[in-house]
Amino acid sequence: MRLRIRQGIWAAVAAAALATTSLSVVHAAVPPPTTAPLAKYDISATYVSGVSSGGFMANQLHVAYSSLFQGTGIFSAGAYDCAQNSLSTALNACMATYLPRKTPAQLEQLTRDRASAGTVDPVANLSGDPVWLYHGTSDTTVAEDVNDDLATYYRDLGADVVYDHGSAAGHAWVSPIGPGSCSVTQSPWINNCGGDPVGDMLAHLFGAVQPAASSLSGKLIQFDQNDYVPGGNATSVSMGNEGFAYVPQVCEQSSCKLMVALHGCYQYYGNIGNTFMDKAYLNEYADTNAMIVLYPQATASGLSNPRGCWDWWGYQSATYPLKTGPQMTAVVNMVEAMSGGTTTTPPTTTPPTSPTPTPTPTATCVTASNYAHTTAGRAHQSMGYTYANGSDQNLGLWNLYTTSTIKETSPGYWVKC
Repeated sequence: MRLRIRQGIWAAVAAAALATTSLSVVHAAVPPPTTAPLAKYDISATYVSGVSSGGFMANQLHVAYSSLFQGTGIFSAGAYDCAQNSLSTALNACMATYLPRKTPAQLEQLTRDRASAGTVDPVANLSGDPVWLYHGTSDTTVAEDVNDDLATYYRDLGADVVYDHGSAAGHAWVSPIGPGSCSVTQSPWINNCGGDPVGDMLAHLFGAVQPAASSLSGKLIQFDQNDYVPGGNATSVSMGNEGFAYVPQVCEQSSCKLMVALHGCYQYYGNIGNTFMDKAYLNEYADTNAMIVLYPQATASGLSNPRGCWDWWGYQSATYPLKTGPQMTAVVNMVEAMSGGTTTTPPTTTPPTSPTPTPTPTATCVTASNYAHTTAGRAHQSMGYTYANGSDQNLGLWNLYTTSTIKETSPGYWVKC
């Protein structure tokens, strides 16, 4: 069921005003980075936002650390732990909907069970939290039904949900200075659909916002992410060595909000440079609304994560959606360092290895009945698997091959026998 919940007259007025002003948006380029460690600031409230894999990760952080994050904004993602530690489920149930997935009610109960066990924060913290969700009608990467599940999940747990799914946007972060046209799904996955969804998101999260700045007065800090990752090795958990934070001048002397902004697959710094930080339109609102923006960075890591996605299906650790998840811990360590708190103690045990099945070492043919076993080698454009002929297949196209026998010619490369 499609959902759209508008909270009060002020929200409608604010949205109309933002839509009007977005016609005269001036791009304020992100400043060159200054290398420095993360400093402590007077943080009044902390929020998290993200797109695609970053949207799934934003939800995980909000749920697992609901005592820390007071709201979230998500572009195109599904409900908490939809993937259930399975690449096949992630691809075929939580992006496309070819396979059955856990219902929102089942995932809500899972969350309660984990809260009771202490592996995520109490579910009661989510009640009343502002949640802003966005999905475009041209987005076929993560199905609308999956986004609907996320809205239902949050509503059922008492969150204050706004769900915008009327735009023609493709799979992307949508910004009034996005370089991509509205309906495309292509690099750098930042689209312009004529309005200002970023302003709408921040208005819902904060209650109201001042207009975005036309020039930036703050600084962009580049810091070493290794200092915040359990074990001190960012690349070992598929995170980049460098992270970034935009800090307005006002935040050097007075209280500010903190927004964690999580890029999607292929949007990490090592692939598209500063484009996400430059075009997401968060820094412009940061300057006028006393908000620091933290930009953590994932990175590509071989066959397990070739496109630099955040871990929302278990490619790096089976604890990925829990408070002890290595990427989750790293981001929270950054937040607490900026908030003047102590860092989270890293897990003392070695994180579980990735559940991704080991590719078949020979070119032995397997039958379609072994579908569950061979799915890890399937072709999919957002995960980086490729057929031996070099073609990069679209989501769900694997289903066309399940009536034939197949073989793996090299790790991650599959052909019909």
